[in-house]
Amino acid sequence: VVGCADPQGCRRACGAPAGCSNVAYPRLVLTLLPPGLRGLMLAVVLAALMSSLASIFASAGALFTLDIYQRLRPSAGPRHLLIAGRLWVLAMVGLSLAWLPVVEAARGGQLFDYIQAIASYLAPPVAAVFFLAVFVPRVNEPGAFWGLLGGLGLGLARLVPEVALGTGTCGAPGRCPPLVCGLHYLHFAALLFLATAVIVVAVSLCYPPIPRQHLHRLVFSLRHSREPRVDLDQSKDEVQLQDVEAGPAGQGAEPGAERGVAEPPAPPPEPPVWSRVVDANALILMAVAFFLWGYFA
Repeated sequence: VVGCADPQGCRRACGAPAGCSNVAYPRLVLTLLPPGLRGLMLAVVLAALMSSLASIFASAGALFTLDIYQRLRPSAGPRHLLIAGRLWVLAMVGLSLAWLPVVEAARGGQLFDYIQAIASYLAPPVAAVFFLAVFVPRVNEPGAFWGLLGGLGLGLARLVPEVALGTGTCGAPGRCPPLVCGLHYLHFAALLFLATAVIVVAVSLCYPPIPRQHLHRLVFSLRHSREPRVDLDQSKDEVQLQDVEAGPAGQGAEPGAERGVAEPPAPPPEPPVWSRVVDANALILMAVAFFLWGYFA
């Protein structure tokens, strides 16, 4: 059933001519597991699904309510915002249900390929910005902003034609031009990551860098710094006011208070043994992930 060899056999087995990989996991659960474990596995799958959907819809409702609706209606009270968030979640649920036919038609109905393709078009810009923010102290806010916009635009330039025209299958090629959809989505994700990184660095170089006093223990090169960190959003007036309240240095003021520091003392450094263990595990996991990515792509 799962390894059907031709479109006719696949259509008879699962109703999808491109393949029956979507039914592999349900077949394993329903045919190999005994009744007790079968019910437990069903409960696990439903719990994971509900948890993922709840977090996604809650985040979407909060982003819409606080970042968009509250700006349009500044006088809205908590109850008003709560109702607006719930209505937005209902709209998102309706949009998700309306999107199901697109999921069934995309990539011949292969759900796993569709999920990975969507992630490859939308996730690399976010990953690139986070990576550069940690490892490149020269990156600043304008670079991150335009990098996200540019990366999202490039990802949508691939996603929209693919959804609208279809990539097709081996037996029935889609209408999407090979120049746009011919590159494998995993290879496109790698190129999108690099393109976003170039945009972030190029735009960041056109603007002043973030002062070093705001970056202690926030970037990799300053991870062991013991200097106090000043909040980037703290205004100069607040810093001067804290300077006056702290008094002259050495008269009972805490170290760093004269600089307007709004953070607790830095935690003690991690033991070197466990730090090396974590680093080794991270390298192993990244090596395995890169191998699987390159091999199956």
